[in-house]
Amino acid sequence: MVMKLIGIILLVSVLYSCGGDEITVPKPPTYLRMNLPEHEYYLYSDDCPYSFEISKLFKVDKVMDKQKETCHKDIHLGALNGIIHFSYIDMVEPLSAYVNYSNDKVDEHKIKATSIDDTKIIRSEDRVFGTFFELKGDVATPFQFYLTDSTSRFVSGVVYFNSVPNYDSLKPSIDYLKKDLMKMVETFKWK
Repeated sequence: MVMKLIGIILLVSVLYSCGGDEITVPKPPTYLRMNLPEHEYYLYSDDCPYSFEISKLFKVDKVMDKQKETCHKDIHLGALNGIIHFSYIDMVEPLSAYVNYSNDKVDEHKIKATSIDDTKIIRSEDRVFGTFFELKGDVATPFQFYLTDSTSRFVSGVVYFNSVPNYDSLKPSIDYLKKDLMKMVETFKWK
């Protein structure tokens, strides 16, 4: 009799625990919120033949080549945990060779990109011409750009984050960085 009573109590407990209107649904993973400061800029200029305004968050490192300083720069993005590889070239080939090379580098990301938006930069008064590319999707580089005076000088920039390229989780950082990059290319000047 005691065994029947224990069996009934267990059966009632199991049936009671299966009831209820609440259905639990697993939650998707979340990402850390970044608290980034307001955008502030300063004029970056050194011995190289260009200048531009850059975010106060960024740190510019000069790149050495054979123990000689070059006009290539590694621009560290601070709290955004990334880098801009900024290259300067005195053109010896026709302009089309450099533009085609830059476009080919953007095209390498077509496999992963959901879209590629480009913005033309034409500032005739400063002799600054180029294209700013925004690559959307899980790509290795969300931004690339090139600028030229169209006759003898050419610069290019490529942005990399030090993380797995997950567009959704990087979106707040990408949106913040885009404003800083646009300021950089809009204020770029040849010396």
